[in-house]
Amino acid sequence: MAAVSIAFEAPETLRGVCPSQSRPIDLVHLATQTMGDKALEVEVLQMFARQARRALHDMATPDTDAILAAAHRLKGAASAVGAFKVSAAAENLENNAGDTALRAAVSAAVVEAENFINKLCR
Repeated sequence: MAAVSIAFEAPETLRGVCPSQSRPIDLVHLATQTMGDKALEVEVLQMFARQARRALHDMATPDTDAILAAAHRLKGAASAVGAFKVSAAAENLENNAGDTALRAAVSAAVVEAENFINKLCR
């Protein structure tokens, strides 16, 4: 009887995690957004990298409102291209703009995504 219950139980998986989301950029999500157009993917990723770098620059201020605005823009841009680690880090910062450790986490996620993008675009 135990074998029957095991056979029909849902498999244990991590909630919503798929292999493509373990990378700095979810290429499956990006391909869906660009309808598989590789040239467009490269262009979108390069634009995201510039925008992310600009957001980091805008966050380097003691002005909480500027940090919140930059984190919000970055969160949306990152979600659009599949940079979900960047998006999550930006969302955390958006929830607590005064936390310097969260700013550092955003910076680290952006650098990781930029390095990944640079490797893809070679």
